[in-house]
Amino acid sequence: MPTLPFDLPTPLSFAVSEGGGAHGSDFGDALFSLFILFLAAKIGEEIFRRINQPGVIGELLGGFIVGPFALGLAHVSITAEVFAELGVIILLFTVGLEVRLDDLLKVGPMAIAVGFIGFILPIIAGIAVGLIMGEEALSAALIGLALAATSIGITSRVLAELGMLDRAFSRVILGAAIVDDILALLAIGVLSGLAEGDLGLDTILTLVAGLAFVGIGLALAPLGRRLPRKLFVFPRFADTPVVPVFIIMFAGALLAQFVGLAAIIGAFVVGLFIAETPVREEVEHGFRSLLGIFAPFFFAVTGANIDMSALLQPDLLIIVLILAVMGVLTKLIGGIVGSWRLGKWNSIVVGLGMSPRGEVGIVVSALGLSLALISQEIYAVLLAAVILTTLVAPVMLQWAIPKAPRDERHPEEAEGTA
Repeated sequence: MPTLPFDLPTPLSFAVSEGGGAHGSDFGDALFSLFILFLAAKIGEEIFRRINQPGVIGELLGGFIVGPFALGLAHVSITAEVFAELGVIILLFTVGLEVRLDDLLKVGPMAIAVGFIGFILPIIAGIAVGLIMGEEALSAALIGLALAATSIGITSRVLAELGMLDRAFSRVILGAAIVDDILALLAIGVLSGLAEGDLGLDTILTLVAGLAFVGIGLALAPLGRRLPRKLFVFPRFADTPVVPVFIIMFAGALLAQFVGLAAIIGAFVVGLFIAETPVREEVEHGFRSLLGIFAPFFFAVTGANIDMSALLQPDLLIIVLILAVMGVLTKLIGGIVGSWRLGKWNSIVVGLGMSPRGEVGIVVSALGLSLALISQEIYAVLLAAVILTTLVAPVMLQWAIPKAPRDERHPEEAEGTA
């Protein structure tokens, strides 16, 4: 299993039983934290759904409230991180299931434009803020990179909850977010090499392998239409296609991780492939329960990692707000410019859908801290800004989507009349 580029916090000590031993105590700690995180996420989701707000916000806030920086009832152990990673892998796989490859390819040029513009502008803005703060060039670049990557997991969850994955703006957002994440992950490799003084052949080969993985995966997806259902239930252990597909999803995530991409990209590509097969509906139904169990761990863990202490210092709070506002505005500009042919409100929805930073921004921030590119204070500021965009974006999406007309022009039609 690939190691994380940063150290995880030490678990809290909840005694399981007298004389239970270190191993039993550690297992009890992890089990207790998993229970509290899951319960808090589900209670938060229930509350927010009842007030007609995206449940993901409740999951994030639930994780924060019980996490180590608030009540301290639960801790983000390695076990919780694994559950969270599995949750977002399943989430992105199911998103891939609901996106037709033909539709995604049709929005290609527009998605690339939105993703590229929305990647470059936040980096420029972040570098400017970093340099004004007196940070070194590499440190400023990392601040910009933390603001650049869109959280496809959070945006896709909100769009799914609102029943909007079939809309044209959703296809553009998902395509652009993939472009965005690929650019961010490639940039992380370059930045890490520069920080360690080693931008050699291995790094370049990793970048090429990552691009090749996505390209080959998308090219092979149409072959899924030729696969018979019996192929997915051939194993004796498979009463339904769900278990074999779960194995394939896992393999795709691992392969993506192996070539230097995020596991979620591999899961998404596998989802696109399975969506072209005759078992799509069976798998989608079977994964619905898995999604409801594991996805909340991802959002709860993300919320539990929020350290609000930076917000207690007025000067740092101002920086947090500046970074968060610039983060949203740069993505909004990228969405509007890149997808303007969809119409005013649909392009605004695209921009807002690209706004939440979530897991990628957190990983970039943690990487910067582990490479000594940023201080603990800047790390806390970046996390607060990333989480703020993550909390605000779903609310803004909920506000903007009803204003976007359903008779919008499809991206492929807009491209054809450019």
